[in-house]
Amino acid sequence: MHEAVRQMLAKYDCQKVEDYTNALREIFQEIALLGLWRAKFFEKAAFYGGTALRILYKLDRFSEDLDFSLLQPANDFSWERYSQALERELLAFGFEVQVELKNKAATSNVQSAFLKANTLNQLLIIEPGKKIAQQIPAGQKIRIRVEVDTDPPQGFFTEAKFLLLPLPFSVRTYTLPNLFAGKMHAVLCRQWKNRVKGRDWYDLIWYCAHHPHLNLKHLEQRMRQSGDWNSRQIFDPQTFMKKLTAKINTLDIEQARSEVAPFVKDPSTLNIWSKEFFSAIIERIEIV
Repeated sequence: MHEAVRQMLAKYDCQKVEDYTNALREIFQEIALLGLWRAKFFEKAAFYGGTALRILYKLDRFSEDLDFSLLQPANDFSWERYSQALERELLAFGFEVQVELKNKAATSNVQSAFLKANTLNQLLIIEPGKKIAQQIPAGQKIRIRVEVDTDPPQGFFTEAKFLLLPLPFSVRTYTLPNLFAGKMHAVLCRQWKNRVKGRDWYDLIWYCAHHPHLNLKHLEQRMRQSGDWNSRQIFDPQTFMKKLTAKINTLDIEQARSEVAPFVKDPSTLNIWSKEFFSAIIERIEIV
């Protein structure tokens, strides 16, 4: 095992198959960020979403995908020029991961690719032990979606954050008030069929506890672009709180808990969840 990977793995307390799989996925994510940095991707794009919050700001839940936003609209963006950089970087640390490109839908502003690897083969590289390895179903894959918004809503700010492993490098990311705006857009507007994405609500708690400042203007830009706010009026704090309260009142708490539970170390921390709980904590949000 590569020494840098050994150091990365050391920060996890792996006991079960899920622990090793989550750790391996996150190691892949961080090495992929390094590969993108080497390819100068962050000169034109910024990292955002739940994985950015997890890796850069220490959110205490695991996240699956890598989400990015171009700094300026560019309909001709393609992941193809970066796919070899991603594969090459992961291979340099001992991992055989393939990048599969997804054809862009004509009406979509999102370009997608997938990092795919055989779970068992890659877990053996980080030496989880025979008992753990025997529990991995044959053919199971680790799959990480990588997406970039090629027509981003404006009004956001970015900053450089630094990672030290697998070696020192920098990542351009949204600042926290703008990350919070993106999360609130997901909470208010995400269409996830008939299901509830509990991870959005878990992240809302994290923001309220640690970084409650929200860039409301950027949230408004996101909602206008997605067609969720068409009024000529400004999306003001009172309207925001009214819509968020209405969303809480219709929230299926049990479904939200079930969705996020596999991504948190201690699911008992979700026991406090209730409509009353969420109604109370949103009072901590500060508009900037």
